Order: sequence, then structure tokens, then C-alpha cells
Amino acid sequence: MTPTSLILVARTARLWAAFACMAGLLLALGGCATGPNASARDPFEPLNRNVMKFNEGVDAIVLKPAATIYKETVPPLVRTGVSNFFGNLSDMWSFVNSLLQLKIQDAADNFGRVQLNTFFGLGGIFDIASEFNIDRHREDFGQTLGHWGMPAGPYLVLPLLGPSTLRDTLALPIDRKADPLHDVDPGGQSALYFLRAVDIRSNLLRASSVLDEAALDKYSFTRDAHLQRRRAEIYESTTSDSSGQEPKADEPTPPSGAPSQEAPPNPGAPAPTPAR
Repeated sequence: MTPTSLILVARTARLWAAFACMAGLLLALGGCATGPNASARDPFEPLNRNVMKFNEGVDAIVLKPAATIYKETVPPLVRTGVSNFFGNLSDMWSFVNSLLQLKIQDAADNFGRVQLNTFFGLGGIFDIASEFNIDRHREDFGQTLGHWGMPAGPYLVLPLLGPSTLRDTLALPIDRKADPLHDVDPGGQSALYFLRAVDIRSNLLRASSVLDEAALDKYSFTRDAHLQRRRAEIYESTTSDSSGQEPKADEPTPPSGAPSQEAPPNPGAPAPTPAR
């Protein structure tokens, strides 16, 4: 077994205990969320809007200018290599979460991607796995909790991190602990985090411009798009209700082949293009 395999297996073993503790906590919170306000997906909207304004200010002053300079000055081949490198790091954690969700084929794909890209793609700079048609299956601990029936909880906007839910927010410490960058020397850790943020932001420059021009209410548009995307990621569904909320999150996923209970999409609503 390769060193990378040993590391991934060790991380999986350590995280099972954390998973059990988090599951118990979220079950308790889920029980508390079944009261009269359980259907309110965004009870903290005033606070969320203020946090969004703060995030937009930071983006306008720091991230967007840095991402623009990065995209205009760094050659496309280098930017692709940077994106591939960080994508390969995320594939490691996706492999673990695929195992936790018992998605064996997805786990095998993610494991194969890590092996190929790490050893033959110069540490992930080159995406060799995609050349062999090995798909990437992005998974995080919030998706794992949702897969096992944990409710999404209220919508939240986190400072600097952006859209989230109560479930995904509680899963963040686990995701951060499992991030390979977490083990990097503090001297270089901040630089790598910033580079990853700038790389992600540079890939979203065009999408954010379209969003600014198209959305009448940017907050509502972003919220609905985020909740739709997260629901699709967890339930692997190609359809979602027009409101963008996660209405069935507290209920078991309907069996394959069962008729959908979701409302038909609103033909007058714009088709959201979520950006990460």
C-alpha cells in the first residue's frame, strides 16, 4: 500500500469517531428544529444580509482585484496547474466522504484520481485522471451528514466563507481539520489559503459579473441557488423545487423510481447559475 493510501485510511479511521459525535449533536439539533418555526429556511435573513454586505466589501477591496490581476498576468497553463493541484488535494477528502456515504464506485474514482494525478501528474499539477475519463465526485462532511439524514437547518451567510447552512457550518471544523493545507507549516499555510481563494475567485469573475447584472435581489438569488445546489449534491437529483430551499431534508430520500413530489419549476423564475 502506498504512503498516500496509508494517509487516507488513517484519516478515515480518525474521522469515524468525530462523525459519531457530530451525528449525535445534529440529531439533537434536528429535534429542536421541529417546532413551529421549523419550516423557516432563513430566519436570520437580516443578519445574513449584513454579513453578505461585509463579504462583498472584502471581495471588492481584496479578492476581486487580486483575482483580476492573477488572471491577467498569470499564463492560462499555470493557472490550470494551480487549479488542478488544489483539486487533487480536495479529491483526497472527497474519497474519505464517499466511503463514509458507502458510495463505493465514487470512492474508487476519487481514489484513482488521487493516485494517478499525484504520482503521474507531478503532485496533481496535471489532471491525468480526466484524460482517462475518471470522474471527480466532490464530497464534503456536510454532504455526508445530509446523506445520512441530518437536516440542513437554517440558511446562514458566514463571514468571508459565504453561503452555508447550520449543518454545513457545524461540519466545517471537520472539513478544515481534514484539509491537507491544515498540516502545512504556518509560514506557508496562509499563502496557500490565499492562493486557493484567489484561484477560485478568478474562475468566477465572469459568473459574478453576470450575477450582478441579472439578479434583482442578489441575496435571494444567491441563497436559492446555493440551497438548490446543495440539495442536488446530497440527493444527487437532477430536479429541485423552484424556491431553492431544501424542503425534504428532514425526510428520507424517496426510493429510486418513486414519483417525484417536488413542485414543478416556476417558468418565470431565472435559472440560477451557482458560483463557488
